[in-house]
Amino acid sequence: MSTAQSVNAAQRPHAGTWSLDPGHTSATFSARHLGLSKVRGRFETLEGTVHVAEDPADSQVHVTIDAASINTNEPNRDGHMRSPDFLDVENHPTLEFRSTDIQGNGDEWTMTGDLTIRDVTRPVTLDVTYHGVTDNPFGSGRRAAFEASTEIDRFDFGLTWQGPAELGGILVGRKVTIEIDVTMVSE
Repeated sequence: MSTAQSVNAAQRPHAGTWSLDPGHTSATFSARHLGLSKVRGRFETLEGTVHVAEDPADSQVHVTIDAASINTNEPNRDGHMRSPDFLDVENHPTLEFRSTDIQGNGDEWTMTGDLTIRDVTRPVTLDVTYHGVTDNPFGSGRRAAFEASTEIDRFDFGLTWQGPAELGGILVGRKVTIEIDVTMVSE
């Protein structure tokens, strides 16, 4: 289904509880490094539920991410990201998102919710694109797919570490782009 098409009621996920399919769901991020390039990473372990309401605006989303599952393809950086300088996974083992408002129509939505990182909770708004719903050809229920994205200021969540850059400037950018690809399965 093209994202240019509008989604009618028959193409929406049915009301009820859906679970994130961890094998087909990803949470990725990127931030500037040395003010030049982007460092990209992902979280390997996440789980969540979506309670789809008859009126989609009344739906609720709850996602929990294992902070220690961070992976930037650089083991030393990953270790630093798990340390108290950043995620402090020993004291804050999860990141969490709970929706508070969902607005939209067709395949373009905005979802506002509370994002918690290091026990700091801030509201964030995600731009959401709905890609449709279908039966799984392998026989394990209905599936629906979405993409969502937002940008946060890591300082707002207490992630303020900033090492010195040899030529001046910043070592790690404050702005972090978050992109989420979701496949959910009806329970």
